[in-house]
Amino acid sequence: MFSIQTPGGVKKLRGKELTFLRGDGQGKRKTPERIYDYDVYNDLGDPDSSNELARPVLGGKDYPYPRRCRTGRPKTKKDPLSESRSTTVYVPRDEAFSEVKSLTFSTKTVYSVLHALLPAVEGSILDSNAGFPYFTAIDKLFNEGIDLPVKTKGTLGNILPRLVEAVTDAEKDVLCFEIPEMIERDKFSWFRDEEFSRQTLAGLNPYSIKLVTEWPLKSKLDPNAYGPPESAITKELVELEIRGFMTLEEALEQKKLFMLDYHDLLLPYVNKVREIKRTTLYGSRTIFFLTPVGTLRPLAIELTRPPSSGKTQWKQVFTPCWDATGAWLWKLAKAHVLAHDSGYHQLISHWLRTHCATEPYIIATNRQLSAMHPIYRLLHPHWRYTMEINALAREALVNADGIIESSFSPGKYSMELSSAAYDQQWRFDLQALPADLISRGMAVEDPSAPHGLKLTIEDYPFASDGLVLWGAIKEWVSDYVNHYYPEASLIESDHELQAWWTEIQTVGHGDKKEGWPLLKTPGDLIGVLTTMIWVPSGHHAAVNFGQYAYAGYFPNRPTIARTNMPTEDPSDEELKSFEERPEEALLKCFPTQLQATKVMAILDVLSNHSPDEEYIGEGIEPSWEENPIIKAAFEIFSGRLKELEGIIDARNADKSLKNRTGAGVVPYQLLKPVSEPGVTAQGVPNSISI
Repeated sequence: MFSIQTPGGVKKLRGKELTFLRGDGQGKRKTPERIYDYDVYNDLGDPDSSNELARPVLGGKDYPYPRRCRTGRPKTKKDPLSESRSTTVYVPRDEAFSEVKSLTFSTKTVYSVLHALLPAVEGSILDSNAGFPYFTAIDKLFNEGIDLPVKTKGTLGNILPRLVEAVTDAEKDVLCFEIPEMIERDKFSWFRDEEFSRQTLAGLNPYSIKLVTEWPLKSKLDPNAYGPPESAITKELVELEIRGFMTLEEALEQKKLFMLDYHDLLLPYVNKVREIKRTTLYGSRTIFFLTPVGTLRPLAIELTRPPSSGKTQWKQVFTPCWDATGAWLWKLAKAHVLAHDSGYHQLISHWLRTHCATEPYIIATNRQLSAMHPIYRLLHPHWRYTMEINALAREALVNADGIIESSFSPGKYSMELSSAAYDQQWRFDLQALPADLISRGMAVEDPSAPHGLKLTIEDYPFASDGLVLWGAIKEWVSDYVNHYYPEASLIESDHELQAWWTEIQTVGHGDKKEGWPLLKTPGDLIGVLTTMIWVPSGHHAAVNFGQYAYAGYFPNRPTIARTNMPTEDPSDEELKSFEERPEEALLKCFPTQLQATKVMAILDVLSNHSPDEEYIGEGIEPSWEENPIIKAAFEIFSGRLKELEGIIDARNADKSLKNRTGAGVVPYQLLKPVSEPGVTAQGVPNSISI
């Protein structure tokens, strides 16, 4: 429609502008440029510095992956497929941080943490492999802090006042963390099974829990390579744990069994990760039972090691126990599962499904839709700062030996693992919240229910709040699309729009051939755009802004497990050590002091809202104000989001909702649309702006 109505002269100018923005795919991009082009992820490694820092290229047949923005830097000397690294990474200038954002986020926080604070921490912790000797040593991070080298005196405190305190009389800076609210409310919440379960529904990674629909549980991997596929979690074991509530068959029929399943995704990496010093890995399954009050209770954890070096497959099931040894083994098994969940959250639920998947949409929008196009105007607020953030991530977070590789369980295979998840799990049509919930068995279609969905677990805070937000976005997008495209023929005849959608499928996400809706009707376009707006807003807020709140006290979400279970091929000495000092075994399994401190500092910064944050539904685009129909639709959208604030407050005050309320329970507020600046564990920005 828009192309048809555009005067010929303007159409010609728009065509020239788009041709300029696409570039010619040649040469190194320079900072002032505005060129948007595609490339594979070939800049994560640094083979010229060390063979240990070589990494495979992500994108293509061997390692399917979304595309990133092309920078055109020279290829490395040792690997002609890899791009050399640089201190600054090109992003088109229209995507760069504003002055306010640069001062509050880029220049003064993340760069300061990466280039000043973390080196200072490394200089303060003498043994980089040392764990925490006692739990009281963990508490010192919050009440006493870590003395930083004298040479940082005063400088970091000015830039990072929330993290670094200047001690005047001692002439030094101290890194001291704020106590997360969940630990202030209940210091031992992280230790309890009910909180472990609750956070699968109302925590940092609400995207993994799924309904058990088949029994027996069985791996789909090649048994010749990975051993017998049958799970060791048996019908008898489950029925023993649910103690007379019902039989296994009844539990399956009544949708009472749920699972965190990291078995088949992680198992191919177990032997490779175990070659890395001071870390380990298992494939894992965790089974939960839905209690009559609507909460989940963990029943069993299965950990699996595939055959290797002449050893047969090892697997063992751990359950909540009433004897001392069994109870400590259960706590250790939970630590392994939490490390798996932390890695999956950071690499897949967060990085892959939001940051990484969104970048091709941004590139295609700028290459194929002119700035005057109504769909460009609709999407533009939701692309703000994302490419700059992603460039920063490639520079220091997801790169070889960066924060993720050095501190999370998959180690140097972290990004390779995210490629496997993209290949096996990611589809565009499953990024819509309703489709995601249905695919995991967490909801079924029900025309009589709100949003057309009935939740399998009624008190699922992320899903309950998320569906209200999703519904508001969809209503706004529907009003917008129906105004500009009242007839299906106008969508098919909009050449810019069709070129945009084709390029996303065939180039930006060209490694994925399935899961792409047709783009022929207003309904098709509404579905595509609602998903594209949900991902950088609601999805990203749910997995990002609670990072410090839930993982700031790292025993609640350890990022790595460094030791094998005491029952896996133990020596007599190892068994004796575990039995005499089980607490020490748990501390040795946890991240090192250096790993924990680095991650806590990064999570604090990444959980932060900038003063110039633009929240969903808050600010109307100038062009919409001039159109009374669009202006009215946006005002309705904004009003719906204000209603959501009240809905969330009411839900958090409802004592019958046990996954949101109770002694020491932190209210679920991650999808409250607006927030004050800082680390608040609430607020939904328009875009992936951090």
